[in-house]
Amino acid sequence: MVRRYEPLTVARLGALLADADETRRWRLVAEFLEEYRWEPSERRAALLQQEPLTTGDEHWDVFLAALTEHLAAKDGRGAPAWVETRSLRRFWFPFNTRAARVDAVVHAPAAFRRRGVFVSAQELNVA
Repeated sequence: MVRRYEPLTVARLGALLADADETRRWRLVAEFLEEYRWEPSERRAALLQQEPLTTGDEHWDVFLAALTEHLAAKDGRGAPAWVETRSLRRFWFPFNTRAARVDAVVHAPAAFRRRGVFVSAQELNVA
């Protein structure tokens, strides 16, 4: 049986993150971003539509919403409605060194900042 290639969706990414350690989570995010970049722009919106189930970690649940909004905005589209329900009450710095914190405060994309997730745009481009 030949399986047809299907790019990773944000919902599937969320399911994979649920069972992964931190290092694997970042690798999965990088894989998702790489696949997303290679998809034709007219197919990208479909990769973001379905709301992911919880990963079991509120930080990562909010990260997925921020990532979805960020990618949709980069493509000139609005984000799916499900992203509006996710935000943190306390800031989260996934890369928590002094230099990474400063870089994230200065360079975090708006979709991440407004949800309390501080990750620099550069970290999202390293796929």
